[in-house]
Order: sequence, then structure tokens, then C-alpha cells
Amino acid sequence: MKKLVLSAAIVLGSLSVNAAVLPAISITQSVLIQDGFTEVTLDAVPAAVKSTIEKSFPNTKLEKAYKNEKNEYKLEISSGDKKYTIFTDASGNIIKK
Repeated sequence: MKKLVLSAAIVLGSLSVNAAVLPAISITQSVLIQDGFTEVTLDAVPAAVKSTIEKSFPNTKLEKAYKNEKNEYKLEISSGDKKYTIFTDASGNIIKK
């Protein structure tokens, strides 16, 4: 009987040690997604692409331009405080992505 009580006390004691509260740890992870586009100057954007942006999205400003190996353009445009990302090919046709 003493062994049973002693065993129960040891088991309950070890359970209370494992139930200790651990401090909260905050982990922040950043992920950089490579989409194959490299930044180009606004002068390097073809006139057909600029014309499409002006006609399709009036009153917007071309902020940044990116190009990939397929001659597709990723364009960041803004209208006031709103920003949009548009994809086109070299001929100015809008690509849905």
C-alpha cells in the first residue's frame, strides 16, 4: 500500500513539473517570392505598352516597370493613393495573371 501511495505521489509530482507555463515566443518569417521579373527603367518600356496603359487606365501614372525573359511586363501604376499591378506583353496586350 505504501508503494502505491508513493508511486501515485511521484507520478502526480512529475505531471505538475511538465505543466509549467513557458514564456511566449514570437517568430516572424519573411518570404521573398522570385517571379522572374527584373526592374527596368520607364524609358525601356515599349511605346505600345505605354499607349495601352494610357488608354485602358486613364489618369494613372506608371510608377515602376519589370520585364521577364518572355518579354512580358509587370507594371505598377497608381491613381492617387491607390496602386495597381498590370501584366502586358511587348505588344501592349494585357495578360491576366
